[in-house]
Amino acid sequence: MIEIVEAESREVWDGFVTKRPEANFLQSWDFYEFHLARGKKIVRRAVMNDGKIVGVYAGVVETARRGKYLAIAGGPLIDFGDSATVKTVFDDIRKMGALHGCAFARVRPQLPLSESSLTLMRGLGLKKAPMYLSVEYAGILDLKKSEAEILAGASQGFRRKLRKAEKNEIEISFSDDDAAIREFCELEKKHAERQKYVAFSTEFLTKQFEAFRKNHEVLIYTARKDGEILAQNFMIFYGPEASYHYGVSSELGTRYSAAPLLHLAAMEEARKRGCLRYNLWGIVGTEEKSHRFYGVSEFKRSFGCEELKYTPAHDLILKPGKYQLTKLVESARKKIRHV
Repeated sequence: MIEIVEAESREVWDGFVTKRPEANFLQSWDFYEFHLARGKKIVRRAVMNDGKIVGVYAGVVETARRGKYLAIAGGPLIDFGDSATVKTVFDDIRKMGALHGCAFARVRPQLPLSESSLTLMRGLGLKKAPMYLSVEYAGILDLKKSEAEILAGASQGFRRKLRKAEKNEIEISFSDDDAAIREFCELEKKHAERQKYVAFSTEFLTKQFEAFRKNHEVLIYTARKDGEILAQNFMIFYGPEASYHYGVSSELGTRYSAAPLLHLAAMEEARKRGCLRYNLWGIVGTEEKSHRFYGVSEFKRSFGCEELKYTPAHDLILKPGKYQLTKLVESARKKIRHV
């Protein structure tokens, strides 16, 4: 008999999630510890069958002026071929959303995009969301390949940048100490000013770093030349996946092509930890040249990565009136921000 209960054990939760081949940190226990540290309300639900855990989903209650919503990124992690379990889980999502007074629940599952996945979402009564939820289109590298094999599949431009970086006597280090996250936050502010985007707050980045540090799941990789920081990557290692979560650089870092060295060092660590893939995180289509992430997407493609499209975010509407306002606002915002 299937029942859904509040999850109470990190060990049981992560023991299940890290064995799922599609999983990443978006459904990790510590990602929701981070949200709790921010003062957010969360849900963490375990799907049980005869006392055995067979699925999970976690979400955070987000508050906006137009209403609250339950955001479930990278989940639920269940057998989507089991219709009875799927129905039970989405009924529970509806119940949890209503319990927290949400206008809707936004779900972005770890399902590869296909006509059958879209049909499944429609059959559950969900509508395609006007905005994305976390990464919906990612660049993935297979870590079962050696470094030499990955470089053989990279573009000539990438290999040129790597050779240039290797000649520049750049020092690569990694750390999870307080100084590393302080340096990252400072560089991110300068990077945001230069690239004209809104930087994350120091509190946001620090709390996220601290949540993953408790269980040795995060490292800051730093490239330096003559003692000056060129670039930094915020890496999360969880279960089968290493995730390039954030990356920042200085003007000098761009000139010296430090980024390839940071990624190769992180891939080496990921293999040591038994990770099977390296997620370069979000990319956009080659045709989306006006998108603000087009340039960084082309850099990620230069690795020769596999391009994985997830089923996009869908909304389970709980309060139709408030939801319509959300849809109008988010649709307009998407056009203005070119995202």
